This record gives sequence, structure tokens and C-alpha cells, in this order.
Amino acid sequence: MKSLNVRQTVSALICAVAGTAIAAPVLAAEDLALEEVVVTARKRDESFRDVPMSVNVFTEQAILSAGIQKPADFIARVPNMTLVETQNAGNAFVVVRGVSQARNSEASVAVLVDGVLETNPAEFNKELFDIRQIEVLKGPQGALYGRNAIGGAILIRTKDPSDELSGVFRGGFGNGSSKRAQAALSGPVGSSDTLKFRASLSYSDTDGFLNNTYLNEKADPSEELSGRARLVWKPSENFTGDLRFAFSNLDTRALYFVIPRDVEANPFSSFTTPPNANDVTSPIQVDNPGANTRDLYTASLKMDFETALGTLTSVSAHNNTKEVLTGDAYDFRPAANSVFNALGGSDLNQSQYLNLKSLSQELRLTSATGGTVSWIAGAYYVHTKRFISTGNMVDTGAGVFPVYRTPRLSGNNPSATFLADSQNNDAWAVFANATVELSDNMQFDAALRYDRDKRVNTTRTPTAFLPDPSASTGEVRTKTWDELQPKATLRYKPSENTTLYTSWSRGFRSGGFNQTGVGAVANASGIAGVNDLFNAEVADTFEIGAKGRSEGGRMDAGLSIYSTKSRNGYFFVFLAANSTQNLGNLDSTLNGFELEVNARPASWLELHAAYGLTDSKITDMEDPSVKGNEAPLVSRDTLNLGATLTQPVGDGLDFTLRADLQRIGRTWWEPYNTTSRDPLSLLDARASLRADSWAVTAWGRNLTDKKYNAEFSPGGFLFRALPRRFGVEFEYRF
Repeated sequence: MKSLNVRQTVSALICAVAGTAIAAPVLAAEDLALEEVVVTARKRDESFRDVPMSVNVFTEQAILSAGIQKPADFIARVPNMTLVETQNAGNAFVVVRGVSQARNSEASVAVLVDGVLETNPAEFNKELFDIRQIEVLKGPQGALYGRNAIGGAILIRTKDPSDELSGVFRGGFGNGSSKRAQAALSGPVGSSDTLKFRASLSYSDTDGFLNNTYLNEKADPSEELSGRARLVWKPSENFTGDLRFAFSNLDTRALYFVIPRDVEANPFSSFTTPPNANDVTSPIQVDNPGANTRDLYTASLKMDFETALGTLTSVSAHNNTKEVLTGDAYDFRPAANSVFNALGGSDLNQSQYLNLKSLSQELRLTSATGGTVSWIAGAYYVHTKRFISTGNMVDTGAGVFPVYRTPRLSGNNPSATFLADSQNNDAWAVFANATVELSDNMQFDAALRYDRDKRVNTTRTPTAFLPDPSASTGEVRTKTWDELQPKATLRYKPSENTTLYTSWSRGFRSGGFNQTGVGAVANASGIAGVNDLFNAEVADTFEIGAKGRSEGGRMDAGLSIYSTKSRNGYFFVFLAANSTQNLGNLDSTLNGFELEVNARPASWLELHAAYGLTDSKITDMEDPSVKGNEAPLVSRDTLNLGATLTQPVGDGLDFTLRADLQRIGRTWWEPYNTTSRDPLSLLDARASLRADSWAVTAWGRNLTDKKYNAEFSPGGFLFRALPRRFGVEFEYRF
């Protein structure tokens, strides 16, 4: 669908959703009603139905029922939202309502874990365990959640410490020699009734699922160990302290790209004919197995003080991220047999090193609820230090060795290219939000945030490796971006079970620096849109929506229709001339809608259906030939269908069967719209036997064994998606 007439669609769909609550008959007794869900999207506890925005919620029960263990698992159940998983764990791109992410870029959504903002996208794609609730907020949320909430926000809340000693253990195994174990223990510290703890661990290990036919081994083995500890102290009704520490250590492989058969047969064809981005028959033939290690550490302290004015909250946090990845620079065998050798070059390896540290502090004051006016006001500051290096090394046949802060000049894997820079980032913001009850059924909400982001970038590339001869080692580039992020929302409740709303909001994502001199190289190569500096992105969104629940609570429905104008959106460009990964800017319009229905037609059956459509169009870029094309990485539509059957089979024993179908529409990989992935459908299922204290579950993902590519990188590189996986898991609680 190339166009979407929002005005013609609004009336019919809004009326249909509102009618669900206003006109639907009483379908069942109260005990058959769908779960009542409380969310914190506006930094207050509110009913899901009352919040005037598009929110998808996964409660603890929903997380267990769906087997959510990674971000991809819940994103697959959210309309108009996809995750592009590619070369390494830290490069997983969230795309929501057409707002996308690219390699080494800022995130498209703000991700907060227990109220602490993740300062780098490399922290996102990790194990989810011992989770209480996940909330996905769509549309710009910068007014409350700040920079990088341009596409929305993901709020993850871990489980709170318990009043009594309790625990849980989960374990399982599956194909690919996969193993997983998780455990949590919680309760009071000693005999204290004011100090409570919770500690949890997660371990996963797999030999992998994708065959590397050259080495006759799996290309994607992975091992991850994660842990979290919380200590909550509540000595009085007026103070709560929450100390949290978390870590994640990942050891896996990366960069097992595939060259399409048409490019391998004719290496020059990709310059004249678009490669086949849907090729799933070309094998992985990496002669040097890549490696990807990532270490994440987070410590935070949250303190709540109850005062006469309201609740004063302080959130202090420290994050430390280290990630190293190495592998073949291309999907080639050793130089004598490689396609690259046919072009007169040598087979190459590649390496990337990232080290990022951040300190952040937020203070906010939240008024009491229940009055005519409620409000929130606060300030935020974050200091970030980042070092990143990338480079190609000559493959001497001795394996792959990582390159960190300096190039390797001799020995194994001497550097052919090397680029490095360090960056200091100081960002601060002030924000306020006021909610006014205009009448018993009318509410107006206004929010405003001012963000200021200063970045100081220093070139650490040695002179001999600089891509631009006029550039210099030690060159310092400084740029400050700032933006006002307002949001205004009007909510109307014609009945207790119906919410209608309209809103306008602005989101902001900071700009940044490409490697020094790449603009000149790009221009010489005839590539438009790539400069030494890429601009900050600003998106304005108008949204109208409705939420309704039937009398008796057995059916919920929601609709949101939106129109977004994005200025300076990110897109990725790989410059083969100097092997650099770069970001460019383009303008686009993003129009679409989401329609969701949840129903319980019988005591033993729950149904879910959701459809999302995004009509994207590029409106401006340095290369005028792309105007009117669809934006890269944006799926035209998504469809989510789910059914859960639960049947008692004995005293205190339930059998549950669940199936989920996800359909992802056509996705263009670059602004020129020459390569796309065909629409695809994925089927997951779970069958469980559950008692009060234990459960056994058989599960399967991608049950039809759909072969497809998770990503196509311009230049002709495919990254294969995972095939069918299945296994058994068990759980014990006390």
C-alpha cells in the first residue's frame, strides 16, 4: 500500500473500537475478564486503558506464557515494530513506526531498566530474566524520557524483593546442544522487616544452528552469563532506597556474512545489477571463525523521599560496556580461493573494539495524584566516554586477532586499514509535565523537555591510516545539539471502559561524527549523503487513538493512527574505498496505524490479533533520485496472531497450548529501493503442564523452518536468520 489516507480511515476505525466498549453486551461473568494491567508509561501507576498513548504491555504472566527470553521475543509480538539482528550482539536495530537505527548509531528508542536509561544500544540485546513487566511505548516520548526516545520507549521492570523467602529455578535444553538455567532467590535480610534482597542468575549455552560449510562446524555458538542483585531498604514510610547491580558476559561469534550466488559468480555484477537479497541457498563459508565478546556492568541507586510537595526521586547510575568482535572481512575462503583474490586483492579479516563508560543522575519531583492538577518536574545529566576502533587486517592464514587501540603493524594479521576515535559527551536536560482534569471525563496533559548534548570527538587514527591526507591525528571536533521536545495530549472518556485521545509530540536524537575525511572519500566515490558530520534527527508526530473494553471485560480493542515527519533520519552507508561504516541523513514521512484486539470467548481460550501498517516515503536527501522511495529497514506492515488454550487436567494441574504467528511485510534495505526482503511468516508454539510450584514446557520457534536473511548490508552481504529451534524447559518455585 503506497498511500494511506488517515482522514478517511479515522472515523470508521475509531467508532468500531469505541463501540466495543459502549455497545458490546455483557459476555460473561467477572471472573472470565481479561487481566487488568497497570502501567507506568507516564511515570505514574495508571490503568492500561486510561493511558492516552499506544502501549503494549507484557506482564510477568505474559512473559512466561510466551517464553520471552530476549528482546526479539517481545518485539515479535508488537505491531509496527521489528528487530534487525546482524553481525554481532551489540548491533541489533529496533525499528518502530518507521523510525530506524543503524550501525554505531544512537538508539531509535529509549530503553530503561528499573528507571535507569541504557546509554548505548550495545546494552540492549541480552538475556531477559526475572522480569516483572515490559512496556513498549510507541511514538516520540522525549518529553518524559529524553533524547533517543524519538521512536518510543521500552520500560523493563525487574521483579521486586519479596517479604518472605522465596525462589525459582528454571532449566532446559534444546537442539543445537542448547542449555539454559536461571535461578532467583528473594526475601528479607536476616530478621529485618525493612531490608529485603533479590538475587538472580541466568546462564545459556549453545553450539549453534547455522553451518559453516568451509570449516565443517557451526557458525554461531554462544555462551552468556548474566546476574542481577537488588537491595531495597525502607526504614520508614517516607523513604525507600533501591540499590541495584547487574552484569552480562557474552562470548559468541560474529561476522559470518554470506555472499549471494549471483555476486560470487560475477564479483562485478553488484555494481550494475542489484544482488539477490532473498538468496538463502548460498552457504556460509568463513575460513576464520569470528568472535564477539561483550561485557556489561551497571550499578544504580534509586531513592524516593516522601515530602509535603510530593515524591522526590533520585536515580544515580554507572554503566560500563566493552565489546570486541573479529572475523572475516568478507564471506570468502583463504585468498587463493576467494572472490576478492579474483579482483586482485588479499583476503582480509576485520576487528572492532568499543569501550563506553557513563555516569548519570536524575532528580524529579512527582506530585500526589487525585487532585485537579498533577505534575512532574525534574532534571537529568549524563557524562559518557567512548572509544571505538575499526579496521581490516591481512589474512595470513594464522587466524584472527583483535585490534584494540592501535593498529597491528607486523606479525599475524597486520592492519590494512585502521580508524579510531574517542568521544566525550556531556548531556543535560530539564523537563516538566502537568496533567489537568478539565472535567470528570476530559483530561489535558502537557509536557516539555529541553535537551542539550555536547560532543567532543578526537581522532585517534595514526597519520598513515587516515582516509583523508588533509586530516590529522589528534584533530578535535566539537558540536552541540539541543532541542525542545514538547508533547500535548487531550483525553476523553465517554464511558468507564472507553478512552479516546489525540496527541502531538516531538522526538530528538543527537547527531554525531563519522570518521575524519570520509565525506571527501564518499564524494570522490560518487556516494551522496555521507559527510564527516551527520545531523541530529527530529520527528514530529500527530496521533489519534481509541481504547475500549467490553462489558464483562472479555474483549479489549485498541486503535492508533499516526503521521510523522522526520528530519535528518539515519541511514547506513559502507564505504568500500576505505572500509568505513558511516551514517547519513534523509527526510521522510511516516504514516500508519495499529489495530489490536484481545478476547476471551471462552474460559479456556484467549485470542490476540494485531495489525500495523507504515507507509514510509523519503522526501529529501542529497541524491534527489531517491525521493518518493520507501525508507530503509522499514517493514510495510506487520501481522500478529495468537491463541492460548488452557484446560484443567487434574487437581491443581493445568495444560496450556499456545501458538503465535508473526508476519513481516516487505522490507527495503537501502534508500535506492533496489534490494528488499520478501514478506515472511514465522510460527512459534509452546505446550505446558503447570502446577502451583512446578511446570514443564515443550517449545518451538520458527517451527516451519523458514529460511530467510535477517539483514542485507548494501554491498552484497547477507546475514542469515536462525532456523527452527525447539526444546524442553522445567520450572520449580518455592
